[in-house]
Amino acid sequence: MEKITIKDKKFRLSISENDVLQAVRNVAEKMNEDLKNDNPLFICVLNGAFMFAADLMKHVNFPCEITFIKLSSYEGLYSTGAVKEIIGLNESVVGRNVVIIEDIVDTGITMERILESLSSKGVRSVKIATFLQKPDALTRDITVDYVGIKIPNEFIVGYGLDYDGYGRNLKAIYTVV
Repeated sequence: MEKITIKDKKFRLSISENDVLQAVRNVAEKMNEDLKNDNPLFICVLNGAFMFAADLMKHVNFPCEITFIKLSSYEGLYSTGAVKEIIGLNESVVGRNVVIIEDIVDTGITMERILESLSSKGVRSVKIATFLQKPDALTRDITVDYVGIKIPNEFIVGYGLDYDGYGRNLKAIYTVV
């Protein structure tokens, strides 16, 4: 589908399913080199990163664990600037190598909050993996270690990302028109 409508917005195809899956494989390849001896705990940020995390785990070939947290900072098309924890971390991260799996890093506000929280819990190391990154939107001083695809500062849906809860099931990425 080249164009779709979700609720009151029209979207156009911007990243194909094949390009999505190739980006995931590229991230996994780099992780397989970098993390093979680290036995990391992957922390998937719900809801958006669930598809990226699932596909990524299919290509990771070293011992690891995965867990989930749920945060919220968006309403409609815009970030509220406030990060609300809905489901917190249940596993101990003391002395662990952690990899945060995120769907998108734009302003960096959510990631900054996650990093602060993990730091206070005694992690050994933290790396960040994001499927999408909006470099032009970044307002925080954070380093993303693994980036699937860098995109412009536009609103998108698909592959786990949503517009008011809709569009997460799309296999490709669509940009608002």
